[in-house]
Amino acid sequence: MTKTVLKVDNLVKRFGGLVATDHVSLDVEQNEIHAIIGPNGAGKTTLIHQLSGMIEPDSGAILFNDVEITQLSAPSRCHAGLVRSFQITSILKNFTVLDNVALAVQARQGHSFRFWKAAQKDQTLRQPAQEILDEVGLGDRSHVLAGNLAHGEQRRLEIAVALATSPKLLLLDEPMAGMDSEASESMTAYLRSLKGKYTMLLIEHDMDAVFALADRITVLVYGQVIASGIPEEIRKNAEVRSAYLGDD
Repeated sequence: MTKTVLKVDNLVKRFGGLVATDHVSLDVEQNEIHAIIGPNGAGKTTLIHQLSGMIEPDSGAILFNDVEITQLSAPSRCHAGLVRSFQITSILKNFTVLDNVALAVQARQGHSFRFWKAAQKDQTLRQPAQEILDEVGLGDRSHVLAGNLAHGEQRRLEIAVALATSPKLLLLDEPMAGMDSEASESMTAYLRSLKGKYTMLLIEHDMDAVFALADRITVLVYGQVIASGIPEEIRKNAEVRSAYLGDD
């Protein structure tokens, strides 16, 4: 049987009279890519804020590997293996690419950053960091300052930093944002290479990327789940086409 890594049960979040997430329920299975799509204002950002621990829901529950984490802080969730990339994870632009990832390896091992100067020569940190950079296609950029990377490369570095924490679930918040079509295709190909290795919850507006990557898709409109299923079911769903995808 497939293991459920994340279970969201009737999550509600209100801002005054606005119901941003309206009894949202979904689950993410181990090693799948589960995408959340919907128009602007659908509640996607509010949902991912609640999943990552930035804001608390008004009601409902979040279970991670069968443990309720609804009240856990964002750092505690990250320590448990629920890692959000891009908006939470920020690269250190004045550090090298390798240093950024080695710092994440050091954090995973529970060491203090106060000893970072010595740690810059620590092969127990730098070797696994280099291996992760090789995996994300930045192996030959390890000694470049992170701030000098192209936008798409910085996105890959952010994923590398997330992977260095040994995540059990990656929350990917619009990884293609700001990319041109070539960079978006490259990122899509990279994320596809991770399928089956990591469990991912993907929020993305690029529908070509979503349908190329997702095992299942959940559609949010006005804070409510209007459909959830495999990509072909979502593509054919009349309500989804009317609300978001259109007829093309």
